[in-house]
Amino acid sequence: QVQLVESGGGLVQPGGSLRLSCAASGSIFSINAMGWYRQAPGQQRELVASIISDGRTNYADSVKGRFTISRDNAKNTLYLQMNSLKPEDTAVYYCNAPHPGYGLGSSYSSWGQGTQVTVSS
Repeated sequence: QVQLVESGGGLVQPGGSLRLSCAASGSIFSINAMGWYRQAPGQQRELVASIISDGRTNYADSVKGRFTISRDNAKNTLYLQMNSLKPEDTAVYYCNAPHPGYGLGSSYSSWGQGTQVTVSS
C-alpha cells in the first residue's frame, strides 16, 4: 500500500484557483481508482472527484465545471485543479487510494494527512 502526501492548499479569495497535489510513495500505475475527498468543520467527509485508470472521471455536483482531477502515473501523483473557488469549498482536502481489491474510500485504503483550503476575502 502506498503512502500519500498532499500539498498545494492555502488561503485564496473567492473566484481564485488552487492546484492540489498528492504524491504517492510508490507506483500508482496499478491502482484503478483514486480520488479526492474533503471535510469541512462539523460535516462528514465527502467525495469530491475520482479518476480511474482509463482516465474516466466523476465529480460531485457541487464542483462540476470548476474542478478537474488528473493523474500522472509516471510521477506517481494525483492532482486536483480547483477554479472559481467559493467559500463553501473551504475544507481539508484528502487524497485516497484503495488497497488492491477494495473500493475508493473504504476502510482498506490509504489516506494522506490532508491539506487545508480556505476560500475567504
